[in-house]
Amino acid sequence: SLFQALHQLYYDPNIENKNLAQKWLMQAQVSPQAWHFSWLLLHMDKVPEIQYFGASALHIKISRYWNDIPADQYETLKSQLFTHITRFASGSKIVLTRLCVALASLALSMMPEAWPCAVADMQDSPGFIKQKVLKCFSSWVQLEIPLMDCENLIQAAFTSLQDPELFDTAVEAVVNAISQPDAQRYVNTLLKLIPPVLGLQEQLRQAVQSGDMETSHGICRIAVALGENHSRALLDQVEHWQSFLALVNMIMFCTGIPGHYPVNETTSSLTLTFWYTLQDDILSFEPDKQAVYQQVYRPVYFQLVDVLLHKAQFPSDEEYGFWSSDEKEQFRIYRVDISDTLMYVYEMLGAELLSSLYDKLGRLLTNTEQPSTWQHTEALLYGFQSIAETIDVNYSDVVPGLIGLIPRISISNVQLADTVMFTIGALSEWLADHPVMINNVLPLVLQALGNPELSISSVSTLKKICRECKYDLPPYAANIVAVSQEVLMKQIHKTSQCMWLMQALGFLLSALQVEEILKNLHSLITPYIQQLEKLADETPNPSNKLAIIHILGLLSNLFTTLDISHHDDDHESTEVKKLPVQQGPNPVVVVLQQVFQLIQKVLSKWLNDAQVVESVCAIFEKSVKTLLDDFAPMVPQLCEMLGQMYSTIPQASAIDLTRQLVHIFAHEPAHFPPIKALFLLVTSVTLTLFQQGPRDHPDIVDSFMQLLAQALKRKPDLFLCSNLDVKAVFQCGVLSLKFPEAPTVKASCGFFTELLPRCGEIAPVGQVVHENGKVLLQAVLEGVGGQASRSLMDHFAEILFALNKHCFSYLSVWIKEAMQEDGFPSARVSPEQKETFSQQILRERVNKRRVKEMVKEFTLLCRGLHGTEYTADY
Repeated sequence: SLFQALHQLYYDPNIENKNLAQKWLMQAQVSPQAWHFSWLLLHMDKVPEIQYFGASALHIKISRYWNDIPADQYETLKSQLFTHITRFASGSKIVLTRLCVALASLALSMMPEAWPCAVADMQDSPGFIKQKVLKCFSSWVQLEIPLMDCENLIQAAFTSLQDPELFDTAVEAVVNAISQPDAQRYVNTLLKLIPPVLGLQEQLRQAVQSGDMETSHGICRIAVALGENHSRALLDQVEHWQSFLALVNMIMFCTGIPGHYPVNETTSSLTLTFWYTLQDDILSFEPDKQAVYQQVYRPVYFQLVDVLLHKAQFPSDEEYGFWSSDEKEQFRIYRVDISDTLMYVYEMLGAELLSSLYDKLGRLLTNTEQPSTWQHTEALLYGFQSIAETIDVNYSDVVPGLIGLIPRISISNVQLADTVMFTIGALSEWLADHPVMINNVLPLVLQALGNPELSISSVSTLKKICRECKYDLPPYAANIVAVSQEVLMKQIHKTSQCMWLMQALGFLLSALQVEEILKNLHSLITPYIQQLEKLADETPNPSNKLAIIHILGLLSNLFTTLDISHHDDDHESTEVKKLPVQQGPNPVVVVLQQVFQLIQKVLSKWLNDAQVVESVCAIFEKSVKTLLDDFAPMVPQLCEMLGQMYSTIPQASAIDLTRQLVHIFAHEPAHFPPIKALFLLVTSVTLTLFQQGPRDHPDIVDSFMQLLAQALKRKPDLFLCSNLDVKAVFQCGVLSLKFPEAPTVKASCGFFTELLPRCGEIAPVGQVVHENGKVLLQAVLEGVGGQASRSLMDHFAEILFALNKHCFSYLSVWIKEAMQEDGFPSARVSPEQKETFSQQILRERVNKRRVKEMVKEFTLLCRGLHGTEYTADY
């Protein structure tokens, strides 16, 4: 009947028979007879499926019913298993694997009393079998055995590390055992692990010497697993400090493993997180204990800095030339990790770290006997820069010396030059406090600007200096502008660096006197204006389009930072240096007025092109944002131009610029007429667009909704204009709530959240809401009912909350009527659930967060997701 059941399980097409057979066989496997029939099923004349069932039954008996086996049968069982394993070594692999699993189970159950040398006995069996057994150990250790109970296993795995065939599997087994979360509880077992880990040092040294990367990697993983997972527990054992220090030194050896990452070694990067962990643990002790450990570990961390800076060094130029671009990128990321580690170590070592770096750099640069390699200098500077970028070095007494040393560096190479630039950039705030030192480094930066290979580092450094030190740069301004102009004309930098360079010049010019600004702007911009005039006359084609966008981009980046009224300055530091407020028009406005007609001419030819229109709008948008009220003289012209643009071909960028103007100028009586006219024009053009079908323009609808919300926020009077069709605007908003694009729906919700509170104060708004509010409510409920993305529910909840707060008497009628409709807003919710939800909403008029929770609950019910795993992270 056993064979019959197996036959049914494997070959019977009838699924019910299969299930019955499965049940019966499961019971058979755990019955006392299983000991007997398992061996019969393993006969070599049986098919593999049947043999597999026999091997599985054995494993189940050994692993779960061990106590049923009399002790005097252990040996027989063991020798039978070995015999079968040998027999199956050339037979079916799946049966062999199962038998090895059974043997591993047997070994676990018999160790240490009944079979103390289990692992050694298995060493004599073929490699495949040893690997299988060790893999079982590795996975069980992960699953169920407390660390103290698997000491034998771990010892066995340590022994197996000597066998090249077993090495990888043994590493996994040891790492799994050490990394168990509950291991912290068994400190004595952890302490017992240190000697065998330290015992691997010889094997590690030999592997490193012979270039065996796999072995050194595996041993390093073991040392790091012990150190990283248990540093706190091991540090706590103060009397064992020497053995833990020995482990730390072993990890230090792995950090400093010879060779260049990632080409000749991949091990050092595994150790970096260990140093964070150790430092955190030391700094978390109470003061007395911390003082002891600081004494032991400060020297270790100073050594770590040396090791990391050695690892960060570039290889020789010749060697680096052979690296692939992927290897170079991996090395770059590795250096960033080193940089982060150094920054962190600064917390432990403090100012002394900067002093030691400075001393080393000074010795390198002043030692005439032994000229150093550029790699060595670069790495020390890189270390300095890593710290200076994030730590306030303004109080460091070594920075003046460093700034003095920088010009002495003979820059023979791109990587070194880059690091010099980034170091100067990292010190730009310090330079602002010590302006007398600017002249030491500025010539280096200006010289580097002319080198396309140093594009990113030189331009970003100049930008930092112009931003931080602008009040001290007037004496150098003419020079900076001249060099920048020359570089821009030569077109040696990529687009984004050209834009940064313009921002740098904007910062620089902001600190000059008005006539100086105008003079510089004139010389800077004239060549571009001439180019633009030529381009405006040409017939549009793809290449002149790129040139136009580039020039417009340069102008808008210049105007982004050119701010003579210093809206952006942080008030404390620059209060003293504030320049007197200038009289007369703002230089940016002067320039904009000069080029206004030219820009209009360009626009007239490119109105169909969204990118060109966007670039034109960007110039004005950046200027408006920076100049704020100073932009006022431009408002009438710009409103007129925007109106013409938008009426010809509606584009989102024009609405966004209109929104900026409404935001800044709508509440000023003098500017209200042109802005009101523009707002009404944009609205009527967009309403026409809605009649034609707005679905193809979600970006325009999105921007329009944001414009309406801004108008209601800054100047609700705009909704009192007799020629504004408030009802049509309201209906467009309702339509927009049903768009598939989430940003558009979000913007529409924002519009209604601004509109509903105005019901009382603006009669046309109140009237429209009272007449059409039910349509809005229905659209919101449809969205909640499943039509809109779940991520938008908070925005819909805001509308419900506003309706309840500002139109309560209407809402109670509307919600009742809407919910009476069958299957609305979803067929999945019952009338009771709808009634509960309606009551909850109507009751909650104070706590918006509660309304959001109710909407989330209700939307899950409507979508049939309530209580499912899918909502667990919601």
